[in-house]
Amino acid sequence: MKNAILAKAGEMKIVDSPKPTIQKSDDVILKVIRACVCGSDLWNYRGINNVEPNSENSGHEALGIVEEVGDDITTVKPGDFVIAPFTHGCGHCAACLAGYDGVCQDHSDNFSEGTQAEYVRFQHGQWALVKVPGKPSDYSEGMLKSLLTLADVMATGYHAARVANVKPGDTVVVMGDGAVGLSAIIAAKLRGASRIISTSRHEDRHQLAVEFGATDNVAERGDDAVKAIMDLTNGSGADAVLECVGTEQSTDTALKVARPGATVGRVGLPHTPAMDMTTPFYTNTAIAGGPASVTTYDKQELLKAVLDGKINPGKVFTKTFSLDDIDAAYQAMADRKVIKSYIKVSD
Repeated sequence: MKNAILAKAGEMKIVDSPKPTIQKSDDVILKVIRACVCGSDLWNYRGINNVEPNSENSGHEALGIVEEVGDDITTVKPGDFVIAPFTHGCGHCAACLAGYDGVCQDHSDNFSEGTQAEYVRFQHGQWALVKVPGKPSDYSEGMLKSLLTLADVMATGYHAARVANVKPGDTVVVMGDGAVGLSAIIAAKLRGASRIISTSRHEDRHQLAVEFGATDNVAERGDDAVKAIMDLTNGSGADAVLECVGTEQSTDTALKVARPGATVGRVGLPHTPAMDMTTPFYTNTAIAGGPASVTTYDKQELLKAVLDGKINPGKVFTKTFSLDDIDAAYQAMADRKVIKSYIKVSD
């Protein structure tokens, strides 16, 4: 099968790999029809993370058709159309029951990889996979794009809003204008926020932020961003801040613009080795977040919201590539020429 690998920093390539097989009784083999590139994939591609050459791709978002199931799988069958979340919860441990399947206590190997390929072995598929009614040909390409966001970015943006306890009438600041940040704007609006301040420096992303529900935008960074946001909120700060980047500067700004007693919902993959907890201590700022509860959100709310046309997060995909063009898909995101690259793997 065709499989993307990281040849070296700055270069993805397609190789011929063996088709995956059932190895454990709760495995599901998926034929991948759509995949994509995540902002977190770029940490490896840019050489920021120390990754060995010719490593498996870190792709973790897919729509697929069930090809084969292990003996313990009863919830899906060959031919089913499914969303493959990047997290693999069990559905019955304390974490999953509390709605935190992103950190399932039963599955230490809880995260996907290798989905930028023609087939993938999805581990722990009994509860984690999300069935979509019908078959892919029943949906427009635009709808398939929105369904694909439910494998990660839309659910991750929603997680930021959920753990930050966004409520109707809230003022919310969203740090980051990538696919997750834009999805967080959708989530904040879905949960009833009345004012949403985006932080985009790119016109295409800013326009999409406005379409998704942003009421204001702050393009400045650092102390200038803090001043601009505090001015917009009459010196009060935000009721909730959704940190969707993970850098030291983004996290610092998030903490400084949260009003006393607010919550910062963090879903940006942290790349800060240490964090000063003195500032949030003296402002009673709560800090929450981590890997998203993808399956929980999809099953409880997000899949229906997409199918009903209530939200359209698939607009974060601004260019389509074939699997053969995987390196161009990565490079386009690394160069900020697209917001998120959409990969057509098969029909």
